[in-house]
Amino acid sequence: MDAIVTAGGIPMPDEPLYPYTQGASKALVDVAGRPMIQWSLDALSGAKKVENVIIIGLDESHGLKCAKPLAYVPNHGGMVDNIRAGTKRVMELNPAASHVLIVSSDIPTITAEMVDWTVTTCLETDDDMYYNVVERSVMEKRFPGSNRTYTKLKGIQVCGGDMNVIKPWVVLSERGLWKKLEASRKNALKQASLVGFDTLLLILFRLVDLKGAEKQASKRLGLKARVVECPYAEIGMDVDKPNQLELLRADLAR
Repeated sequence: MDAIVTAGGIPMPDEPLYPYTQGASKALVDVAGRPMIQWSLDALSGAKKVENVIIIGLDESHGLKCAKPLAYVPNHGGMVDNIRAGTKRVMELNPAASHVLIVSSDIPTITAEMVDWTVTTCLETDDDMYYNVVERSVMEKRFPGSNRTYTKLKGIQVCGGDMNVIKPWVVLSERGLWKKLEASRKNALKQASLVGFDTLLLILFRLVDLKGAEKQASKRLGLKARVVECPYAEIGMDVDKPNQLELLRADLAR
């Protein structure tokens, strides 16, 4: 499977990470002696299930390294446009590609084992979209004090993962769904409202579990969605705030 690494995010002056990036890409901020994205590339380099790697938002001048064939796609603006551009590049390299692995550049503690687990687990079924979630106790055991945002469901609290699998048609479709998902991806209640007010109420009152949410999302979105309960906190441990950056700097320095 080919992997897309999203690296187009540039913190603005009013955002928490701006003092660390000063107008440069977040993917290039130093983490334990190397650019943050390089840690993700190292994991992809060692993954047996990954063939090509496409980096979105950077270019060859940054001196990044990967053991897999590497291609670059310029920044197209927002997350949606970047992923669409990356997926188009995947289809140019491999027109027969049935799925794409989308990896964020800001999850530097992932390993090759976690990448292969994600690909293998997702391909056990034939769904259109796979979304990793990490249970709260798993996250807090591995990264105490990480300040993640959790969605409360029946019997479980989860946060979203930043390494997921999707079929190319979902990304390249002109139906408008993908743009709505991007607009709501940081807000759990907005995400719920996309799949119906009834689902929103169920989540608010904790009456739906992971399977129930999966079923209703699939019905409302018009595709086969699968929620994957991930055992690896690292896949959900992204860097949005200074304390998260410092936490991962210390973790990887060890």
